[in-house]
Amino acid sequence: MGTVVDDAASVEFHDFFERHYAELARLAHLLTGESDAADDLAADALLAMWHRWDRVRAADHPVAYARGVVANLARSRIRSAVRERRRITLFWSQRDESSENPDVPAVVDVQGALRSLPFRKRACVVLRHAFDLSEKDTALALGISVGTVKSQTSKGMAELQRLLGSAEGPSRVHAAVLRTGGAGGRNP
Repeated sequence: MGTVVDDAASVEFHDFFERHYAELARLAHLLTGESDAADDLAADALLAMWHRWDRVRAADHPVAYARGVVANLARSRIRSAVRERRRITLFWSQRDESSENPDVPAVVDVQGALRSLPFRKRACVVLRHAFDLSEKDTALALGISVGTVKSQTSKGMAELQRLLGSAEGPSRVHAAVLRTGGAGGRNP
């Protein structure tokens, strides 16, 4: 259903893309310091522009608009990375306990069972039972609701009990993490 106007807009956007993609990727790289993310951010910015191309092409300075979109996407990426670093810091700073003589087979069993869980269930179980975080703190750390923490922890523990064949799941998870060097589950 391409019309002359649609085809003209498509050609015009393609020309804009070819002329400015490399510049926008360089801008993204300089703003984030991440060469891998730069191409993605530039592509995401151009995709957003394509969705609004009728307005963008009528603007006085479409390249300035594109730079603004890249800057906003880079800012969002940086903020997300900062939040993630804060969550990781929270995880690692909770405990600094360790055990002298780890029960290596038990640790291996629990770690294997934990790895088989989907990430959200695993994170909820580990934060609740190995790090003794409250439901509220776990929800805050993972950016999810308290109700989700409750359900994911319950489902994760049920799955661990099935995999480990024991009703002692919480204590085994806690003990296994402590035996591997404390918070964060460092390897023996």
